[in-house]
Amino acid sequence: MIDDADRLLLARTLELAERGSRTAAPNPLVGCVIARHGTVVAEGWHVRPGEPHAEAMALEVAQEGARDATVYVTLEPCAHHGRTPPCSDALIAAGVGRVVVLSNDPAPHASGKGLLQLVDAGIPVDVVDDDDPLALAARRQNAGFRSAMTLGRPHVTYKAAQTLDGRTATRTGDSRWISGAEARAHVHELRARAGAVLVGSGTALTDDPELTARDCDPPVEQQPLRVVWDRSARLGAASRLAQTVSRGPVLLLCAPGADASRRAAVAETGIEVVEVADLAAGLNLLHARDIQSVLCEGGAGLAGALHGAGLLDRMIVVIAPKLLGDPLAPGLLGETGTSTAQMADAMSLAAWSSEAIGDDLWIDAWLREPR
Repeated sequence: MIDDADRLLLARTLELAERGSRTAAPNPLVGCVIARHGTVVAEGWHVRPGEPHAEAMALEVAQEGARDATVYVTLEPCAHHGRTPPCSDALIAAGVGRVVVLSNDPAPHASGKGLLQLVDAGIPVDVVDDDDPLALAARRQNAGFRSAMTLGRPHVTYKAAQTLDGRTATRTGDSRWISGAEARAHVHELRARAGAVLVGSGTALTDDPELTARDCDPPVEQQPLRVVWDRSARLGAASRLAQTVSRGPVLLLCAPGADASRRAAVAETGIEVVEVADLAAGLNLLHARDIQSVLCEGGAGLAGALHGAGLLDRMIVVIAPKLLGDPLAPGLLGETGTSTAQMADAMSLAAWSSEAIGDDLWIDAWLREPR
């Protein structure tokens, strides 16, 4: 059973875990607090693969102060030997008095084993209920990791800006800029935290985006993989993506049988070109490369295709206080391959929230909760 004092310290573990949001992947984000009688003794978080886990960092700071203390952690402690020793062994050796966990480890080789080892050692363990808001926040925080472990593909978020009447561009394709500077700055932070940023050929050709994470504080250490879904390999050598390969890798996914000369021309720019059968195969390829989260910044066509294939997990929609009043301008989702005749059959969101950012309304919608 957890009380209000426990909840305050668990909330702190989530804040600590965020410190690894740009660097921890493909490992999960984890935050840890060690406390005695409600007073914090030490804190830790996981920074990057190969470096100490959150519990190990906190134990190193706490030293003897960890004995009989309560350990709060966002993810169950690991019990397996990897690039670092098992955290469950370290907690037992430190003589901690209690462990409180926000979420299970979804990895098949790890799930439940750390908790069982702690219980077998006589350490009381409290696991927060799955439907508790703090537990939900912990699972969402590791949506990419959990998707990789449970679905075998990256977690996909579609980000779009739209006018109040639901248009994402003019009928000519112009979309610069729908949202304000404050919202666009938030998008750069989303890119910094993503394993890959995905657009379709329409966006790549019309908007000519760079897709790097810029003007972030602190500056980005490593750019996300930039991915173009371009079935005909039409991306040109003069595009910003081709011209900025030195700033971060670019991958073009084309259809089998795409024109060989076009593929070769794209490859000459330094862009990697790979043939895939469909979007699902493209996500499988990214999963095989340890990409756990994909931020889709494509247009309505790509978004509709992802949603129609059941590959869309989350939508972030920025609504600007503008009106186009043009029924021929593109909307949020293009063709999905399905139709809904009755409103009662419309898809319900698993969860959503909204906040004002500058002059815009930022809506964060989860189509499904991470498992």
